[in-house]
Formats: sequence, structure tokens, C-alpha cells
Amino acid sequence: MTPSISLSSVSTKTKIMIKEKIPSTPAIRVLRKNGVDFTPRPYRYEDRGSTKVATRELKCDEHQMVKTLVMEDEHKKPFIILMHGDMQVSTKELARAIGTKSVVPCDLKTAQKHTGYLVGGTSPFGIRRDIPIYMEESIVNFSSIFINAGRRGLLIEMQPAELVRILEPGLVRVGI
Repeated sequence: MTPSISLSSVSTKTKIMIKEKIPSTPAIRVLRKNGVDFTPRPYRYEDRGSTKVATRELKCDEHQMVKTLVMEDEHKKPFIILMHGDMQVSTKELARAIGTKSVVPCDLKTAQKHTGYLVGGTSPFGIRRDIPIYMEESIVNFSSIFINAGRRGLLIEMQPAELVRILEPGLVRVGI
């Protein structure tokens, strides 16, 4: 079943761009396969722009942005943590929450190897390897969130309940 993509709140110029240029990334394919209702939100990507650029371009709240961070524990076992765009991860609290000694961000090549996505375009959907996913628990409190769709400059807007349904992340409270 293909989901209906709501375009009612998108400008005509963006609608044309969406129809013509929305790529079929692994993330988009997973969402469609699972019947998720989502809205593509393309924006002008800037290298090292972080969620601030997407927030500015899409005119939305940075706290509603969900960044996908690839990390690893002291044994080099990878995992993903989903965090609000305007918050950092307390690695000490995260290690405690997931029952490991320490956690650190993966380097760029390792993150790409585990997910199949370029940094700046990493989505938790359609990742290359089956690795654990954790999520800051307060993300579920929004009616909609913005999360990467597997390509730099392309987010999707969706309900966080759908993210939880598809990914079944472990909920943690590690944001600072």
C-alpha cells in the first residue's frame, strides 16, 4: 500500500519540486512499504550546517528536528541515537542507560559503513546493518517531527508514533 503524501501545506513551487525530485532512498522505500503517511521536506543543504540550516530553510522549530547519530560502545558495537536537533547527547547518561561502560560518536567512514548513508543524510530507516536504535523519549510528545529521509537536503515530516512503530527504539532520557 502506498501512503498518501500530504502536500496541502507546501507551496506550488515545492510541490512541483517534490513530484520531480524526491529520490527513492532506502528510507523512503521502508516508509512506503510500511504504509507511513509522511510529507517530503526538501531544503537547500549546506555542508556542516546541522539542524540550524534545515530549521531556517523549512521555518520550523529546531526541537522538532530529529538528528540521527551513529555511535559505538567500548567494544566498537554500533548503535543509533535519535536526538532533538537543538540538544546534545550526554554520553555518560547514554552509556548508563544502555548498560555499557562508555559510548562515543563513530567516525564518518564507520558511520557510513554501518548505515549506508552519507553523514548529513543519515536516516534511521533503511540502514544497511541491523543495529540497535535508541531515541530521546520526549520526541514522542510532538504531533509531527522532521527526520532525515536518506539524502542530504531531504527531510520528511511524520508522526513520531510511526517512527516508534517502525523502528521500535529503546526510549532513553539522555538529552542535554
